[in-house]
Amino acid sequence: MGHPAVVLGRVNDGKFSAGHVTGFRKKMRYSESMKNETTNGAATLGTRGAGSSASLLLRGVKKAFGDVKAVDGVDLEVARGECFGLLGPNGAGKTTTIEICEGLTEPDAGTVELLGLNWRAHAGELRQRIGIQLQETQFPDKLTVEETLRLFRSFFKRGISVDESVKTAQLEEKRGARVGGLSGGQKQRLAMATALVGDPELLFLDEPTTGLDPQARRHLWDLVDDLKHAGRTIILTTHYMDEAERLCDRVAIMDHGKVIALGTPNELIASIGGEDIVEFAVVESIDSPVPKAGSPPHGPGPVRWDPGPGAPVAHGRVDEAMLLGIPGVKSHRVDAGLHQLAVSETHTVVPRIFTALTEHGLHLSEFRTHSATLEDVFVRLTGRNLRDE
Repeated sequence: MGHPAVVLGRVNDGKFSAGHVTGFRKKMRYSESMKNETTNGAATLGTRGAGSSASLLLRGVKKAFGDVKAVDGVDLEVARGECFGLLGPNGAGKTTTIEICEGLTEPDAGTVELLGLNWRAHAGELRQRIGIQLQETQFPDKLTVEETLRLFRSFFKRGISVDESVKTAQLEEKRGARVGGLSGGQKQRLAMATALVGDPELLFLDEPTTGLDPQARRHLWDLVDDLKHAGRTIILTTHYMDEAERLCDRVAIMDHGKVIALGTPNELIASIGGEDIVEFAVVESIDSPVPKAGSPPHGPGPVRWDPGPGAPVAHGRVDEAMLLGIPGVKSHRVDAGLHQLAVSETHTVVPRIFTALTEHGLHLSEFRTHSATLEDVFVRLTGRNLRDE
């Protein structure tokens, strides 16, 4: 092949700063450094299992880019065999935290240990023992799936066979296909396979399903499930709350460079009182059908009322004090015209909401209820949605 291929990756907290560009350049050199250290025999694998029982340990980790504190005193501990989710909006500091853990960015302060080792003293060994799937990975389009996996397998002293890698990624039918002809989901599975060829003890997955269609996302979820059952430690970053609830044993939510919540998905949801969420939109219309006060919505999906053709309609204004004055309503916020209420005893609160809106001449155009989720936890803690920038 001539020169060894260099795989380019890009992880993004929303914007590139000088520090992020440095991290990006380090990613471009990552594959070559692994190849060189393996060839030179620099890695010593005799200390496997030494040190801390935690797979990942962060204590007081800080990183600033100019005046911006990207990571501000983060403490985390991830047990061996755990699937741990790191959540937060763009700019929260989670990607910088992951880059520090991966050895791609140097922290300004604090302790970082992976598998009981640190990057300054054991960089060669750690590269042999961890796997990384970047948010975006560019492979040479002209290589086949098998050639790509053989290239990555050559970076490691030990690992799984190419045949097993192909099977793990469910790419048997695409083994001889060129990378440029793969679908988005197939490329993500290939990226996962390249992260696994070294048989890593610790695996970093940075938003592995971003941009995939629902079916491709489910395939990746099944693959992560298999890895969990095999006992691997997984660090997962994601913007999808259903993904975190489905895959993660514990999650940490970051905002402004700090960990603001930590626990199992159920623990975090219970921390806001286990409340239900009522969401609705209102209009002002003439002679539009209105649900009867006291009648709950039917079915699990949203209920919509159509005022009919020709009926004058305007977005209604809702008095927040009126809503918060309804017994059982704990909080109120508006997101893109949709009112969101955290409530207790939904069966008694919903009729009161209908009555209050009707008395103020407001008609429902949309209404739904659901149990509190991780995203509701995040909104309660930060006042903004997970995908807000």
